Amino acid sequence: MATSSDTSDQNVKSRRPAESAFKQQRLPAWQPILTAGTVLPTFFVIGIAFIPVGIGLLYFSDEVKEHVIDYTNCIKEDENITCAEYIKQNDMEACICQINFNLTEDFKGDVYFYYGLSNYYQNHRRYVKSRDDSQLLGRKMSLTPSSDCEPFAYAEEDGKLKPVAPCGAIANSLFNDTLTVHSPDLNKDVPVLRTGIAWTSDKDIKFRNPPGDLKTAFANFTKPVNWRKPVWELDLNNSENNGFQNEDLIVWMRTAALPTFRKLYRRVDHSQFGFGTGLVKGPYILRVEYNYPVTDFDGTKSFIISTTSLLGGKNPFLGVAYVVVGTLCLLLGIVLLVIHVRCSRSTTEMINVNPRTPYS
Repeated sequence: MATSSDTSDQNVKSRRPAESAFKQQRLPAWQPILTAGTVLPTFFVIGIAFIPVGIGLLYFSDEVKEHVIDYTNCIKEDENITCAEYIKQNDMEACICQINFNLTEDFKGDVYFYYGLSNYYQNHRRYVKSRDDSQLLGRKMSLTPSSDCEPFAYAEEDGKLKPVAPCGAIANSLFNDTLTVHSPDLNKDVPVLRTGIAWTSDKDIKFRNPPGDLKTAFANFTKPVNWRKPVWELDLNNSENNGFQNEDLIVWMRTAALPTFRKLYRRVDHSQFGFGTGLVKGPYILRVEYNYPVTDFDGTKSFIISTTSLLGGKNPFLGVAYVVVGTLCLLLGIVLLVIHVRCSRSTTEMINVNPRTPYS
């Protein structure tokens, strides 16, 4: 008859790990010995490789031409008041202003227009999740939007409460300034394309329109509170650039990671006469239909004209980072080499250490 002590011994044995090399930590192990012969070449190789790469990145970044215009406080035409103050005092009524500027060099190649915002936190957790992806896919036009869209899920229209399409804080805050560049030398506006500005993966996968006529499909929905047009009238000149597949909307819905950011606004149409090679240097006029308020949260708005290089837009940070890391590695390698030559012992002496080896 088994006693309680025998049962206790069995329980203790049952909790022991299995007799395997892995569980008993008897697997063969390898640990590198960091010697001067392995560490110093590593530092020098990294330094020699990183510095040329950084210089190349800086070269391509410098090849990009950019002209930035801050129009946050532009003055309303024929009035001595900023557009920021005007729209605040007149219930968001559109304000027209213009800014003269001069390009001091030719912008050759493909030219792009961007708008930039600062102190604008699109990365806020509640803001980022305030959207209904099922609705944006156009498959399930439910009259009950996702709860993530609250408090921008429903809005009043003609005395009735209707679901919003597209719902959520991101769509409701869509950037809606109209920016036009005029060339006095050619006496015409710079021709631009409203398509080809969004990621292909976004337009083809994440955003789809409901089937059929868009006005009919959205008949039971209303526009976001801050919008001036319904979703099916975002681009009256191109029926393919409307609804959830409007590229201005798609670009805005891809939220920025940092509070200061820029988003692609337009592409210059280089097929038009006078703009085949880009933008020539000379005077231009930026005309703004000012609708978007930013001064209440101490933000700024800017308009950017930019070309691109083999590596994209202007961004010297990566090149500077490569040069700095490469330089630091070279300096550390030189310092450690000097220390090794003057103060170190031989590798054999360091490896063959035993209990009888003197301390000093």
